[in-house]
Amino acid sequence: MLYNVLIDPFVMMGSAPDLLIQTLWEGLVAGVLYALIALGFVLIFKASGVFNFAQGIMVVFAALTLVGLHEMGVPALLALILTIGVMFILAVTVERVVLRPLVNQPDIILFMATFGLTYFLIGFGELIFGGNPKQMIAQELYLPQGSTDLDLFGGLVRFQHIDIAAAVIASLIIAVLAVFFSKTRIGRALRAVADSHKAALSVGISLGQIWVIVWFAAGIVALVAGIMWGARSDVSFALQIVALKALPVLILGGFTSIPGAIVGGLIIGVSEKLGEFYWGGLVGGGIETWLAYIIALLFLLYRPQGLFGERIIERI
Repeated sequence: MLYNVLIDPFVMMGSAPDLLIQTLWEGLVAGVLYALIALGFVLIFKASGVFNFAQGIMVVFAALTLVGLHEMGVPALLALILTIGVMFILAVTVERVVLRPLVNQPDIILFMATFGLTYFLIGFGELIFGGNPKQMIAQELYLPQGSTDLDLFGGLVRFQHIDIAAAVIASLIIAVLAVFFSKTRIGRALRAVADSHKAALSVGISLGQIWVIVWFAAGIVALVAGIMWGARSDVSFALQIVALKALPVLILGGFTSIPGAIVGGLIIGVSEKLGEFYWGGLVGGGIETWLAYIIALLFLLYRPQGLFGERIIERI
């Protein structure tokens, strides 16, 4: 038994390096998309100090809006622009209806408010677009189709073009947002709001404006993640389960760290694929559904602040 767990998987990796590369590639693509979703959580957490439970359903809602508008006869690129507008309206609505009345309330109140927002978006999405899975309009959005096979280490490694596009686009968005929120005036204001709402208000920073910008940015991230995940499978409310994989990513990387979201996403994505392919047969498969949470639990036990989070010491 110990041989099967500790030695045989590594023997398989060495004997079939092409399969190892294929597994690593698929893990890296999934990891980048996890990191993209986690970035939406990080942005909102940095601005309000609250974990936005609704980020997962925002991924689904954005993708459903895009596909639903196209099904109504709207051209794909126009539907994309209109969906961006819908996410901006959602950001303004959340700031006016949810955040502004609850400013300076305990964090648990805002956290529970995001639960309410989650179930509102589920009900509203089902009312407008129905509950049946839909096919992402990847071809209409000019996303690449097909695949390329490369002969590596004596075997064929297949690279799906949509996976390559997903990795490139997600990486670009992460890089742009990282620079925007670290080097610009808005980014400095965001850090001030994250440190103290009252102090930010005292120096003339508008909480409402910052919250709208951050929630809109999180909405754009959700839209891109929804397009990419939808193109790899389909668009349905089951996507919010995939989106919640961002929670262990955040635990690994730290709730306030953009680099942490990237590293955590890659660790989770690669670990899931390696675990499922090389160790899945020992437990009957399904490792991808729970391995991320086991890794997160270990981090909570031994390094609760994550890889890039700050250790908070409270003195009494």
